[in-house]
Amino acid sequence: MLARIARAAYSAVTVLAQPLLRRKLARRARAEPGYAEAVEERFGHYTQPADAGRVWIHAVSLGETRAAAILLAELRRQMPGLRLLLTHGTATGRAEGRKLLQPGDVQVWQPWDTPGAVDRFLAHFQPRLGLLMETEVWPNLTAACARRGVPLVLANARLSDKSLHQAQRMGWLARPAYQALTAAWAQTEADAQRLRTLGAPVQGVLGNLKFDATPDPALLAQGQRWRATAARPVLLFASSREGEEVLWLAQLRTLHEAARASRTNDAPVQWLIVPRHPQRFDEVAELIRQHGFTVSRRSSWGAQPPAPPSASASDPVTVWLGDSLGEMALYYGLADVALLGGSFAPLGGQNLIEAAACGCPVVMGPHTFNFAEAAQWAEAAGAAFTVSDMAQACVRAQALVADAPAHHSAVQAALHFATAHRGAAARMVQAVRVLISAPAAR
Repeated sequence: MLARIARAAYSAVTVLAQPLLRRKLARRARAEPGYAEAVEERFGHYTQPADAGRVWIHAVSLGETRAAAILLAELRRQMPGLRLLLTHGTATGRAEGRKLLQPGDVQVWQPWDTPGAVDRFLAHFQPRLGLLMETEVWPNLTAACARRGVPLVLANARLSDKSLHQAQRMGWLARPAYQALTAAWAQTEADAQRLRTLGAPVQGVLGNLKFDATPDPALLAQGQRWRATAARPVLLFASSREGEEVLWLAQLRTLHEAARASRTNDAPVQWLIVPRHPQRFDEVAELIRQHGFTVSRRSSWGAQPPAPPSASASDPVTVWLGDSLGEMALYYGLADVALLGGSFAPLGGQNLIEAAACGCPVVMGPHTFNFAEAAQWAEAAGAAFTVSDMAQACVRAQALVADAPAHHSAVQAALHFATAHRGAAARMVQAVRVLISAPAAR
């Protein structure tokens, strides 16, 4: 009874919030036009013909969509003729997901979690099975799937301590939502324990799909060729987040002024930054200039990055800005060491597995709760190094590239770490096939 009352109150709030959501989408569309696309889909109104029987994958944003791509490739390999229903919550996720579509597939926005929008979504598409990637558990969506008998799985599931504590504070709403799932396939045993605490029906620890990702070989090779001809070691600040760039630039300013004061005739490294969110490329370029550096943008490069004018510390320092999409393998191939974005502010860190798969060791800050186990494994393997703040990160990265044997060892450790945890995609597809072949009754 209490759960029904709680969800009814939640539903009333989501209904009343719809005008606010429309205004938020309109504001975001000014910076990212993708948010203005097919807005009515978010409220359960579709132009696509009604159809049934597709496998539905929900990947809210860019990272989840890339993980979904790994799973989808294995699903298509083992289940020829699969028809896909793909949903997202962000413009970057939708743009990335568009690349995964084949004839017969459908892509729409995730329905806003009102009873009406969710019911219209499920009635229109009648999915055969739903796979929610990583973290997306919504009360009305899970309840409606349970009521209609649509198997709903939290795949590649992760739950940090922080997210668990947040969910427990709203346990009257979160616990029934997790309990309504058909299954949860956890990334790690620690994730499984946290999910069980919320009542999720964990049916296996199947690993992390991101270990199965293969870097684009052409992009990786191009980056490695550029690195081989670079005048200096390249240090990458990968997937930087708002607030972290200022910390990083302040440290670069300090290092440069110290070099000038000591009359060092050497600029030991070339710094490269790739912001996490493409809509911030211009903002980060302006921050670089405000800190007294010049900026060279990837979008302005020709066949290779520009050569530095000299090695004198008295000359203006040029920072490279990676302002392109879909080229992280190139940037990791170009870099000798990467700083892990999202880990120097309390944001949980970004995915370090891609860097390791490209043979790029990682220096990470203290905030890695989104990828806690992967970060611990990487550090234990010698592929990653934890520091307390940005100042230590810059010093540690420079020290690593200055020590050739240590750097070579870290590169080999990164490659081994990336390959040692593969196999999640095959295990998940096997679980999907078992679920699809099970009787319709839950």
